[in-house]
Amino acid sequence: MNITVRRITIVLGLVLGLSGTTVAHAQPSGWQPFVSISPVWDGDADLDGGGDFDVMRVLLRAGITGDLGNGNRAGLTLNYDHNDYSFSNPAAFGGVAPWGTVQRYGVAVPLLFALQDGWSLGVTPSADWFRENGADTGESLVWGGVVAVSRHFANGNRLGLGIAVFDQIEETSVLPIFLIDWRLSERWRLINPLPSGPTGPAGLELDYEFGNGWTLGLGAAFRKMRFRLSEDGPVANGVGEEVGIPIFLRASRSFGQQLSLDFYAGVVTGGHLRLENASGQYVREEDYDPVPLLGITFIGRF
Repeated sequence: MNITVRRITIVLGLVLGLSGTTVAHAQPSGWQPFVSISPVWDGDADLDGGGDFDVMRVLLRAGITGDLGNGNRAGLTLNYDHNDYSFSNPAAFGGVAPWGTVQRYGVAVPLLFALQDGWSLGVTPSADWFRENGADTGESLVWGGVVAVSRHFANGNRLGLGIAVFDQIEETSVLPIFLIDWRLSERWRLINPLPSGPTGPAGLELDYEFGNGWTLGLGAAFRKMRFRLSEDGPVANGVGEEVGIPIFLRASRSFGQQLSLDFYAGVVTGGHLRLENASGQYVREEDYDPVPLLGITFIGRF
């Protein structure tokens, strides 16, 4: 089953953020605007069929979350991703770059409803456009949402399960999701990766809290992007796909409840690039070698 995991992880991250599983401090009682920016570099990756590529990404998030009373919360998030691909001598794709700059922009409305006995229900509908520059906007829409149920325990731990369903580019995807925020000791904690970072929260991360606002995490996630290609590219109006498994170290510094910085370093393994025609049928797929990943995320809450 092909799944636009990058899309799903972003929406899942909104559910996690509203439920409080990815923040160490208590949720504010009023409405709180937020913004995050993540410049990310995926280093030179050798394609098995010849040539190489790298990607410079900038991920932007902005929105607001607030308390509706009785434990219920709501939010609005605007998303924008800019992915600038640079190919060198791509013999694997006939000597022609399969795509160039890919953008994503959209909106999500995360909602959290408090139930009885520590249970909560998260629902996040969303709509996004994933497209290479020059692609038909009307053919680039991805819409759907995530529904997740989680249980908050007296010691602050949380577990949850859910499902993500999306009508996306040339396919419909259904994916089960798992939520975790489990404190193993005073300093050790097992969580989903931070939703605002370059990997997305579709994975696991083991954190150690040093104190004085510093945290170190080791984790792995699954990352997948699927997007509509340009109308005048080598596969006109086709579908592009990038898949990889980031394995990373994260060092974070919090400055109170308002500001934080996350530094990422790691490697993307198990990666491939895939081309499909306008109907979503296979054209070509190329594996690429492990590639370094570097990124930084700034998060502000106002």
